[in-house]
Amino acid sequence: MINRLLVANRGEIARRVFATCRAVGVQTVAVHSDADADAPFVAEADQAVRLPGSSPAETYLRVDLILDAARRSGADAVHPGYGFLAENAEFAAAVTDAGLTWVGPPAKVIAAMGDKLAAKALLAEAGVPMLPSWTDTDGITDFPVLVKASAGGGGRGMRIVRTADELAEAVASARREAAAAFGDGTVFIERYVERGRHVEVQIFGDAHGRVVALGDRECSIQRRHQKIVEEAPAVVPDRVRTALHEAAVAAGRAVDYLGAGTVEFLLAPGGEFFFLEMNTRLQVEHPVTELCTGLDLVGLQLLVAEGEPLPAALPASAGHAIEVRLCAEDAAAGWRPATGTLHRFSVGDVATEFGGLAGPGLRLDSGVLAGSVVGVHYDSMLAKLVAWGRTRAEATRLLASALARAELHGVTTNRDLLVRVLRSPAFAAVEIDTGFLDRHPEVFTPLLPADRLPVTALAAALATAAQRRATAPVLSGLPSGWRNVPAVPQTTRFLGPDGDEIEIRYRLDRVGRLADWSSTSAAQESAEQPTVALVEATADRAVLDVDGVRRAYRVHRVGSAVFVDGPDGAASLAELPRLPLPTTAVAAGSLLAPLPGVVTRVHVEVGQRVSAGDPLLTLEAMKLEHPVLAPIDGVVAELPVPTGGQVKTGAVLAVVDEKDPR
Repeated sequence: MINRLLVANRGEIARRVFATCRAVGVQTVAVHSDADADAPFVAEADQAVRLPGSSPAETYLRVDLILDAARRSGADAVHPGYGFLAENAEFAAAVTDAGLTWVGPPAKVIAAMGDKLAAKALLAEAGVPMLPSWTDTDGITDFPVLVKASAGGGGRGMRIVRTADELAEAVASARREAAAAFGDGTVFIERYVERGRHVEVQIFGDAHGRVVALGDRECSIQRRHQKIVEEAPAVVPDRVRTALHEAAVAAGRAVDYLGAGTVEFLLAPGGEFFFLEMNTRLQVEHPVTELCTGLDLVGLQLLVAEGEPLPAALPASAGHAIEVRLCAEDAAAGWRPATGTLHRFSVGDVATEFGGLAGPGLRLDSGVLAGSVVGVHYDSMLAKLVAWGRTRAEATRLLASALARAELHGVTTNRDLLVRVLRSPAFAAVEIDTGFLDRHPEVFTPLLPADRLPVTALAAALATAAQRRATAPVLSGLPSGWRNVPAVPQTTRFLGPDGDEIEIRYRLDRVGRLADWSSTSAAQESAEQPTVALVEATADRAVLDVDGVRRAYRVHRVGSAVFVDGPDGAASLAELPRLPLPTTAVAAGSLLAPLPGVVTRVHVEVGQRVSAGDPLLTLEAMKLEHPVLAPIDGVVAELPVPTGGQVKTGAVLAVVDEKDPR
């Protein structure tokens, strides 16, 4: 019987496991790096143990520190979560050797499935269908192919290669990323299936020899080979579903599987499918299975770890569940990770957190709260929002609506892209595969149309003025900017989401009505201004009548930052000072670091001619490599950061001179 459980992980998955522990009466222990000392999961645990170390990114990989934390806290069991050491056979063995209960499959199973090449060979003997694969580049003549890391997962160390000329660099890059993420740079190469779908089966095994399939999931909407939209069940014919479940159970039985696991398959357009990998842990997307079956998968993990058999009768899947991964990243800027303080994190109409639903509704599994600081040390996922409905269309509509209305202030997220995906005709028609985002560039368009930004900025200006009047020490009852004789209008300048300056000019009459208004910006110089009447303006809300349609805008101000959530979408603005202070000039052609990171490779030399789009250097942040490309044709004038150098946001990485010095 488990009495006190240590979760060797962080963020959302730690909170998720703690929720089940509270429900069944198990005490909880959190471990944390210094960077996570104030994180929500630490506060929610019954006990918390600091993991010392100079590198927050590596702290959770220290087996010795985690075992010491278990000893000091009196924990009698360890749950690995996902990521970090979750699929590390040595860690599983060390936990068991220490006399603790390991909530997961045995170390030998993790080892067998952790080496993807060995796993393919083993499961092929069990009759599981496989793609052809190679361990080196010799003899590969048919393209495209996919380079994959042999250890780990999550899309790290994975590269699509379409020509022979690209293969060597793709293999080298994949090895570097895999080594950084998993400590093992071994890669292999598989045939790449165009228009393939990523479908997986949830399996569970107990100590009494029973292995079952608990439904399937569709995980084809991916960015950089990492899932961002998952749903259950997968939309496949019954014959394909039956075959997938049989293959998954055969894979589990081949290794005497114990606990929660996922067998992932690549589904070809004709219905043929191939084994991808077996994840020997709980998956990020497990909530969609929980909502469709009514099961608590973490609860089942604890049950099986205690040696109990799985329930004799397991429920069938019902309804449809869809999950989106809300990440701190700029999707339109090459998935660039984002950092900062999450000033507001509010998703309305959530029925439950980290648990099941009794009917149609929303579930939120989050690793952050309002006020959380998003740094560069860990994965960019902030939360998972999940909807369950009686039909796929019902769940999709509910999820898209809730996501669009969420207030997410202070950190750039992929929210707009997720809403666009959910509302796209192709998604509704199940015209999906792993290349969905490449074929649908329209989903990268912000929800807020460019021609609606001036009215949104006007709402921000009016609410800001109302806030100032409400806190004015004298004459606070007068309209903002009121004069006996109309003169120049009030002017507020903002920096818009795209970096362009927006100037809003407006006048209020003596009773506070909007007499007139106008705006100018680089993008809207000649745009026609709609007719706007002011209905109401307070410090946190502005209601405007725009061409005869009443629109309400929620306004949240933090310092000079102004966050506006309106009926068309959200905008993050920065109010510019009337008298700006002088700043240090940056040389023309400078490429600045978008976030803190480490320069892992420098591809060019000073004096070298480059063309627009050529790689200059590679920056590693949030566990991923981010290429820095030349913005123009020119000559490399400066490379101030060497390989291995750490940089802060805004640091100059390179300077490209457009002029030819010759």
